[in-house]
Amino acid sequence: MVFNSVDFLIFFPIVILLYFLVPKKVRYIWLLGASLYFYMCCNVKYMILLLVSIFTTWLAGILVQKLENTLARKWTVAMCLFVNIGILFFFKYFDFVIASCNKVLSRVGIQALENSFNVLLPVGISFYTFQALGYIIDVYRGKIEAEVNPLRYALFVSFFPQLVAGPIERSENLLNQVRNVDKMKIWNYENVTSGLTLMVWGLFVKMVIADRVAILVNTVFDGVYFYGSVALIAGAVGFALQIYCDFMGYSTIAVGAARVMGFTLMENFDTPYLATSVSEFWRRWHISLSTWFRDYVYIPLGGNRCSRIRKYFNLMVTFGISGLWHGANWTYVFWGLLHGMYQVVGDITKSFRTKLFAKCQAKTESFSFKLAQMAGTFILVDIAWIFFKADSLRIALDYCKRLFTKWDPWSLFNGEIYNLGLDRSEFNILIVASVALLLVDLLRYCKKQMITDFLKEQCIWFRWGVIFALIFAVIIYGMYGVQFESSQFIYFQF
Repeated sequence: MVFNSVDFLIFFPIVILLYFLVPKKVRYIWLLGASLYFYMCCNVKYMILLLVSIFTTWLAGILVQKLENTLARKWTVAMCLFVNIGILFFFKYFDFVIASCNKVLSRVGIQALENSFNVLLPVGISFYTFQALGYIIDVYRGKIEAEVNPLRYALFVSFFPQLVAGPIERSENLLNQVRNVDKMKIWNYENVTSGLTLMVWGLFVKMVIADRVAILVNTVFDGVYFYGSVALIAGAVGFALQIYCDFMGYSTIAVGAARVMGFTLMENFDTPYLATSVSEFWRRWHISLSTWFRDYVYIPLGGNRCSRIRKYFNLMVTFGISGLWHGANWTYVFWGLLHGMYQVVGDITKSFRTKLFAKCQAKTESFSFKLAQMAGTFILVDIAWIFFKADSLRIALDYCKRLFTKWDPWSLFNGEIYNLGLDRSEFNILIVASVALLLVDLLRYCKKQMITDFLKEQCIWFRWGVIFALIFAVIIYGMYGVQFESSQFIYFQF
């Protein structure tokens, strides 16, 4: 079941209605049942994996809190990590490892390893595994009390708005809310209206922008060797827009759905394409994952509290693992390492750039300078996105090569840009919708306001006019039809 489906349009109102009607003491049980049903609609077979992750981390949390022997506590955590990461490895990376080994063996004339497994990737396994592992580590560190009630803990791991694609919640936030769900106010008009508004906004950026630009992106990336620089630039920029609207759209719907029920999920995006450096980009992009890697990988490795060489090593390891988390393909690993390299180079040249700007009397706080920084950061991030999207490193490298060598500026004026899967009218719809997205992001960047906060300050006719305009746009301009009926969010595959 996906958010942009008729099934969810039926499922969500039923869940909400009964959530408000059932007795407070069993409210969390109803949400748990709804969450497990939501996941079973994705794939019934892999429910057992979710339950194993829930049970092992719940049991390990209780043991870690009760055990007094430090070594026993460490072994308990280690075994829990081994089981859960082992399951994640088998279902997500086993085929990748076998295929990579076979490539190496074939080059030295050794017979390939036989793979008799046909492993399919369970939806959301990376997300709920990391959320559960974050919990057991927090219990070990003493940041949170272990949850004794297995049903409450199961709801924390499987809460349906963020189960399959995040945000990756922390126990001190979501679990504490689950523990107090029976004390929440049954009906809160502001939460319901702002939550539903966020859901409509999320559907708008997903169905009107992401699914529309995906047609252009797929056309270009499927025919890399047939296009010149203009089409390739359009494809690269288009994918940056697609993955942002697709994933941000999902996170926004998730936050909105949770808010309707009185839950507060962490914000996962904060205008990442307005960042002035790659490091700032990662403070604004997929915040729940980047902070997870910071707290549970980068800092335990030593973070920046060590020598420069070790700091750079920590950065590269963290981003390499982050790339691998996104998928079992060397393109993802390269994408992660490229982002790590951006930050290493940025840190090495920081002193030189500061002196250069001072010598040139550059006004580093001016709008023009910030705009140039944003443009440069976006270009670096967009080049990395090419490797994220491409099927192989060779295709990604060829894409970049043609991007800078096959110049065809006339394509901007002879109408060829409208032969990339979107005709002129569809292209115009995409542009108008993207401008609306930019305005909302500028509002967030300049005034630190979400769209719901901004609308709340406006008069009622303007507020409801915007909401109905968004609903109208989703209904009329959202991408439907056979190829979109089962359209999933990009991050479902991770």
